[in-house]
Amino acid sequence: MAVRATVSQFPVDSDAQEASGIPWGLTVTPFAAKDENGQAPVYGSDGDLLPRCENCYAYFNTYCELDQWAWNCSLCGTLNGLSSQSIARYSHPQSCAEMMSSFIDLELPLEGSEEEILHARPVYVAAVDLSSSEEFLELTKSALQAALEALAPESLFGLATFSHKLGLYDVQGPIPVVKNIFIPQDAEGTLPIELEYVMPLLQFLAPVETCKDRITSALETLKPTTSWERTPGTGQELDGVLMGGRGFGAAMEALCNYLGSEYGNTFALARVFAFLSGPPDHGPGQLDTRRYGEQYASKGEDADRALLPEQTPFYKDMAAVAVQAGVCVDIFAVTNEYTDLASLKFLSIESGGSLFLYSNTDDSTLPQDMYRMLSRPYAFNCVLRLRTSTEFKPGHSYGHFFPDPQYENVQHIICCDSYATYAYDFDFANDVGFSRHASEQPMVQIAFQYTVVVSPEELSGSELVSSSRGKHSIKRRLRIRTLQYGTARNLNELYDGVDPEVVLSLLVHKVILASLEEGVREGRMLLHDWLVILTAQYNEAFKLIQHKNGSSSMAGQVDVTFSHCPQLQLLPRLVFALLRNPLLRFHEEGVHPDYRIYVQCLFSALEPGSLHRAIYPVLTSYSTPDKQAYPRHSLSRAALVSSGSPIFFLDAFTTLIVFYSSTADPSLPFPPPQDCLLRSTINKLKQERCITPKLAFIRGGQDDATAFENYLIEEQDVDGTGLTSAMGFLSFLEDITQSVLEYMK
Repeated sequence: MAVRATVSQFPVDSDAQEASGIPWGLTVTPFAAKDENGQAPVYGSDGDLLPRCENCYAYFNTYCELDQWAWNCSLCGTLNGLSSQSIARYSHPQSCAEMMSSFIDLELPLEGSEEEILHARPVYVAAVDLSSSEEFLELTKSALQAALEALAPESLFGLATFSHKLGLYDVQGPIPVVKNIFIPQDAEGTLPIELEYVMPLLQFLAPVETCKDRITSALETLKPTTSWERTPGTGQELDGVLMGGRGFGAAMEALCNYLGSEYGNTFALARVFAFLSGPPDHGPGQLDTRRYGEQYASKGEDADRALLPEQTPFYKDMAAVAVQAGVCVDIFAVTNEYTDLASLKFLSIESGGSLFLYSNTDDSTLPQDMYRMLSRPYAFNCVLRLRTSTEFKPGHSYGHFFPDPQYENVQHIICCDSYATYAYDFDFANDVGFSRHASEQPMVQIAFQYTVVVSPEELSGSELVSSSRGKHSIKRRLRIRTLQYGTARNLNELYDGVDPEVVLSLLVHKVILASLEEGVREGRMLLHDWLVILTAQYNEAFKLIQHKNGSSSMAGQVDVTFSHCPQLQLLPRLVFALLRNPLLRFHEEGVHPDYRIYVQCLFSALEPGSLHRAIYPVLTSYSTPDKQAYPRHSLSRAALVSSGSPIFFLDAFTTLIVFYSSTADPSLPFPPPQDCLLRSTINKLKQERCITPKLAFIRGGQDDATAFENYLIEEQDVDGTGLTSAMGFLSFLEDITQSVLEYMK
């Protein structure tokens, strides 16, 4: 569980927090195997016996004062009695994880019989769009073949298809058999029959270990639906054109209900992989994609505002059903037509799934992403809870989760891998703030309850081995991290403890929220104004501006680069880069609304280091493929020229580019050989990444270098209001300077 705060020392009260201009909060990656310093948790048992505070329900931890009969809660100060069982337990502190570390992972007893625990299997269902092309289906087949290689042998796998009908495959017999149910065309319609009556669930879900070849055979039978297979609906004409027939909404609704009926008995987790080649346009959940196009000009609507909210609550409502049924939905959209991901995204992100968008089938990394996603460890049926000491409280929470309808600051996550990151910001609970006494420091406790499937190798040595040889089994665990923070005595101390990457994470969440509610223009203005206020407050704190009768001669005195505070110096560049990002670029600059939604979903789940790369890429130079020259350059042509290096490597998170300058010595090997330092760096980055980055090699002066030059954003202008022009980062700083002077008048 990695936890990173925006400031290492918390503001002492709301006035100090307001005066600093820095967002106050943290990011948490709950299923990360180690903390942010590389430390693993201390493992233990009997999580159900861990004492809890009777006032705030926080868990006992190493910061609590303990005497023979009682303990003081480190979060709220309440004195709690100890049970006789706990007294006996804590008489041997070296055997208790919670006495040894503030970062612990404890086993919990599972509800249900041993038989149920042993035979609960992970379930995967592929739902494939047949209202598609041959190329789309070939790519989907490759992705599912990769998935079958990554799945544990005793997983259960089901294959479904959808178009104007929903198909269920029985692959357990000698020949794959498909049973179809027609999907009503009407948006208010329902399927004529429940799927359980079409095919019993255990006939549909096939064990991967015995049926892998048959599943592969079934995949080979998939063919696109053609127009002659359907009779035209009212008012539709065939005339050789493929008409609407993508009943995605009805198919997903039926599959969630189908799987939910056996939740907890047959399986502990179900993941549905939905492969989509265009917008749902048939039956329940159909979307009107005409809202994207020329009609905006005639209606006078702001396209940047109109295309961000969902047009129907259908998929948001269905996400609630999926969460209830223990179903996580991953959506893989392979399309360059408008699909209205703004409406569809809720089904994946609220159920703990991912949303992937690929603009074409030619260079799609879908099979690699699929294999990568299923090969890494993940937890499911998770509950995340953040508690704080009494002086402050969580404000907003951000991330791909489903908020508990009953309890505040409790999030349900159906599926959580080791990369999934969530963010919180904090508010003071009162005007007093934190005590000046060192004994009463701010405390944060994060509890993460989750389930994992444990392999037979991991189980060796446990009591279940004899009865479960060769079987995976289910384990329920409770991971707790308790942190104590200092308080900053003044603004200088506060600024010295700023973590710019975590500040960026919170800013990204806030501007996504603002642009969804008010439009992209509002998101841009919020970000621009935030930097102006921060710069003004920093200049005030360091007394850098001498007020001279309100005259404008102060311009030269404004320190817009934060020269007195190294921890803040990265922020202007990050804000500039974020304003250049498709997340906040205008519709008329050619940003596709679906791509914007995809970027929102991607960025809002990344840990701070990855998000930094995605927004302001890392540019490194090499003197040869085996020797690094400089670890970091600014993203400008001047940096390239002044470095004099022949080779540059750019890491933009989703894209990796190796660029040889036009003046590079022709004897340098191109592309870099497999056994060199640069290649091993690239391979390491690709392995560590949650999605498959695309790799490109470009030779300056010979190849088209546009892809590389587009990342040199400091050459390109951006302001808080309009479109780009020829000026870059320096003119942006001048604009911030002028805005600071206006603000301080």
